[in-house]
Amino acid sequence: MPKFIFVTGGVVSSVGKGITTASIGRILKSRGIRVSIQKLDPYLNVDPGTMSPYQHGEVFVTADGAETDLDLGHYERFLDQDLPASSSVTSGQIYLAVLERERRGDYLGGTIQAVPHLTNEIKSRIYGAAEAAGAEVLICEVGGTVGDIEGQTFIEAIRQIRHEEPRENCLSVHVTFLPWVGATRELKTKPTQHSVRELRSMGIQPDVIVARSDHPVPLDIRDKIALHCDVEPRAVIPLETAQSIYEVPLLLEERGLGDYILERLGLRGTRDLDAWREMVERLRNPHGSVDIAIVGKYVELHDAYLSVKEALVHAGIHHGVAINIHWVHAEWLERRAAGELLAGMHGIVVPGGFGERGWEGKIEAARYARETGTPYLGLCLGMQVMVTEFARNVCGMKGANSTEFAPDTPYPVISLLEEQQGITNLGGTMRLGAYPCRLVPGTRAHAAYGCDLVYERHRHRWEFNNAFRPQLEAAGLVVSGTSPDGSLVEVTELANHPFMVGTQFHPELQSRPNRAHPLFRALVQAAIERQLAPLAGAVPARG
Repeated sequence: MPKFIFVTGGVVSSVGKGITTASIGRILKSRGIRVSIQKLDPYLNVDPGTMSPYQHGEVFVTADGAETDLDLGHYERFLDQDLPASSSVTSGQIYLAVLERERRGDYLGGTIQAVPHLTNEIKSRIYGAAEAAGAEVLICEVGGTVGDIEGQTFIEAIRQIRHEEPRENCLSVHVTFLPWVGATRELKTKPTQHSVRELRSMGIQPDVIVARSDHPVPLDIRDKIALHCDVEPRAVIPLETAQSIYEVPLLLEERGLGDYILERLGLRGTRDLDAWREMVERLRNPHGSVDIAIVGKYVELHDAYLSVKEALVHAGIHHGVAINIHWVHAEWLERRAAGELLAGMHGIVVPGGFGERGWEGKIEAARYARETGTPYLGLCLGMQVMVTEFARNVCGMKGANSTEFAPDTPYPVISLLEEQQGITNLGGTMRLGAYPCRLVPGTRAHAAYGCDLVYERHRHRWEFNNAFRPQLEAAGLVVSGTSPDGSLVEVTELANHPFMVGTQFHPELQSRPNRAHPLFRALVQAAIERQLAPLAGAVPARG
């Protein structure tokens, strides 16, 4: 039977539950234990696919095509393993499943209630995720904060599992925040006490309290938490804000969390975080740095491009350099000269997105990269930006555009997939998940991957329009990756540019701190070369 670790949060949101959960997974996996992780999100959306990044940050996409919370990205990066759609559960999914059964008459006229119907559905998904993954330990993180009304059914389901399972099969970890009162220069434990009291009132006594703080947590504070919250003193784990999220597994392991979990769950395993520690040391001690601009329309909210940011960090670790990310709002480029905002950049990334806002600014970023020889990586919409700019300014297709923004454009170089025509339901209806891409030998993309066939994750509706492919290729645009049958363009690049590559897929979703994605490695390598020889590689405006 699998064992379960349930992670809840208290006092404030964004306290670090996701990183703590991912770190626990890394600690257990490093000890040879088969682990999987599941996120239980209380919101009523079926998934975050239709939510604005301002609401919930980026949408992470699994290989099997689920649109999920960004924490699944942390889980995959820390575990270095792919997670399935069953690793993401929302209240919306639970309610939808129960109501569909009720409409079919599956409940035989019974009254539908939160308990047992909603809680049974939640429990079935928890048990199902553990079984499908073949996990010895399933870690379940509950989104939000204890006390939120929408999270109560998840807490109740967890309480029932703890009641049904042997004590040694379940562990509760509560992550709380210790506020610092500047006037008295002390950490306060009272909010944590109240949060634990709320959790206990719902039938769950935490076994471990992870005390998040921006300041060192002295022993007397830990003892006070242990006394008032009825946990063992050694189970109060201080977790001060780290310089990098990748340090957190090392901090938790050093403070005894791994040993305590194994002892409490009756597991065995030897510590082995050496490779992870070496990776963190490379991150801490770079031998240089490069400046990379991320040009997008949500740059004030870095979580909107979380996987892109982390993929750049991973590539920096691989090359032993620090990545100085410069956040450039696409709309600024519609009002100011690109040279003013992008001068001195060693590389430019235009990430994915939807909507017309900032589109023309992204076009200007691509034009600047093409004309100055600045390394460029376009992701999904960023590839469409690159193709549109090339069509307008190199091929002379005045007014070339995507039909997403200009349905009547005379040159629809980017157009809607045929199977997307007439779709009205927005949620879960895009081209989603991993698809094969065949790479063309002799291209930069093929050189970066070092193989002929790759599988990459998609999230889009609009595609490269093959009707314009001959004209674009004749002018110097190289189609370096397609679907195996050649019908869909997956990767484009410029023939006479140091590194200008666009992908219809999202390579950032598969990058890992110990295994940086090949295209991000190639971008950073090109950026390093750009830094060493800033004038080399400038190309003419045409061709």
